[in-house]
Amino acid sequence: MRSKIPGAAAAASATALVVVAAGAWFGYRELIQPSCSGQIQLSVAVSAELAPAVDAAAGQWVKDGAAVGGTCIAVNVSASEPVDVAAVVAGKHGAVLAGVGQASGTAVAPDVWIPDSSTWLVRLKKEATAFAPTNGASVARSPVVVAMPQPIASRLGWPNAKLKWTDLLKQVNSSKPLSTGIVEPTRDAAGLSGLMSLTAAAGGASGDQQTTVGALRALATGRSALRNDLLERFPKSTDPTAIASGLGAAALSEEDVIAYNKTKPPVPLAALYLEPAPAPLDYPFAVLPGIEPDKASAARGLFELLTTASFRDRLAAQGLRAPDGNFGAGFEAPEGAPGPAGSPAVPAGGGTAAGGLDGDSIDRVVSSWSIATQTGRMLAVIDVSGSMKAAVPAANNRSREEVTVEAARRGLGLFDDSWSIGLWTFSTNLVGSRDYKELVGIAPLSGNRGKLESALSNIRPSSGDTGLYDTILAAYKTVQGDWQAGRVNSVVLFTDGKNDDKSGISQAKLLAELKRLADPERPVQVILIGIGDGVSKAELDSITKQTGGGSFVAKNPTEIGGIFLKAIALRPPAPR
Repeated sequence: MRSKIPGAAAAASATALVVVAAGAWFGYRELIQPSCSGQIQLSVAVSAELAPAVDAAAGQWVKDGAAVGGTCIAVNVSASEPVDVAAVVAGKHGAVLAGVGQASGTAVAPDVWIPDSSTWLVRLKKEATAFAPTNGASVARSPVVVAMPQPIASRLGWPNAKLKWTDLLKQVNSSKPLSTGIVEPTRDAAGLSGLMSLTAAAGGASGDQQTTVGALRALATGRSALRNDLLERFPKSTDPTAIASGLGAAALSEEDVIAYNKTKPPVPLAALYLEPAPAPLDYPFAVLPGIEPDKASAARGLFELLTTASFRDRLAAQGLRAPDGNFGAGFEAPEGAPGPAGSPAVPAGGGTAAGGLDGDSIDRVVSSWSIATQTGRMLAVIDVSGSMKAAVPAANNRSREEVTVEAARRGLGLFDDSWSIGLWTFSTNLVGSRDYKELVGIAPLSGNRGKLESALSNIRPSSGDTGLYDTILAAYKTVQGDWQAGRVNSVVLFTDGKNDDKSGISQAKLLAELKRLADPERPVQVILIGIGDGVSKAELDSITKQTGGGSFVAKNPTEIGGIFLKAIALRPPAPR
């Protein structure tokens, strides 16, 4: 329940509200002319739940005569899934976001994009350094909550108990685990926010990977590609059996819970505001790069319109809060919801978006999720040439070999037993005149994990050179020879140098052979991870252009672990 401010406090609050609203009005009033000609077409892509409020406000603005320098403004608002716009924007910048995929051929980038979360902007900036949208301030807010059928939530102490993510983690990993679900977090901001909070709780609970991976896989069993599909899995009957067999918990937005309960379901949802609070949906107003000056002026006018008191009330009608967490008139807060944040009711110039969001942290969570919840077949190939003995000062002077093996060992912990993985090492003349050596053949981890862990523990650098080309060709042929449908078949190779095997094949010969062997019906992805300054990125790129996959270079060897996870996560879906 919202408390009313009595007497003078109410008057002061109302006066402040008028001043703020008047200031916002003055800002965009300058764009309104008594009459205008021509037309500036401003395209605005908005998350579906926010689109009606933006469309109504923009429509009234245009009706009132919005213009820039005597030219009329037409605002075209489209309800758009953030993942679809993200794919378009990434494609324009030559980038790919893990789990997002390629944009459709008909999709176009808008002038202004209001996704549901700044995590989309952070992920894009991480992968496309040239992506530099302007403004980015928040125009709305919806906390990320754990949605739970009210009978189940009551057993956990809702709405009075202060619950934490560690409490939920215990329910997920118990002997009788709570049935959990999530919208694919690589494609859904609320799912990603909840996943980040749960994995942080898992890491804090034990400090090792086992609890984290267990939580990821528990969520993966109940994941959905679409939010509506997930919502349909909540119980549709008050019968105890239906409640027990239905979905028990899922990370969604407060707005999702409000909208769901408005349909008067037999079993309403409770919104659990777990602590520490996850990153909310903050709806950043992003003006995309390359916009024309007149459109940029129109966008500024639209943004100011979306910071007025009247827009806050439009948000309330859609189950959304103002950027500072305050409610507009008519907002129906879920039981147990936190009250307004206590800051001014209408923030001048919009709220702050993307505060505290860390691109590296998002990367790690997305990569770990992708690996722990997919399946594949992989041959890992590790350089053991003499240069791998070099010390890494940032890793307490451990050798490059030790740092690389540790990254591979930690990565192995994320793969479940459905994966098939093998292990080679390479240098020059490891087995007679052959540059590579098989340590463990490619086989399911259900029977291979112990062998791989033992082999990794015994890897030591040699005194040889880098027989890169012969090794890549042999590894490619091996994976292609026993290719399996329904999985991504891949070679992942770690190296700290260029090919320097004078008795081996040339670069031209390698590329020609890879081109000859390539079979679109039996694709093999090659992922090359370079370590240190002695690697030629151009050399690695020339190879992956023939095979598919990608090349990555860790100038600082301590970054190998993160790059390895990211490289695996970016792989395309397995062919069928």
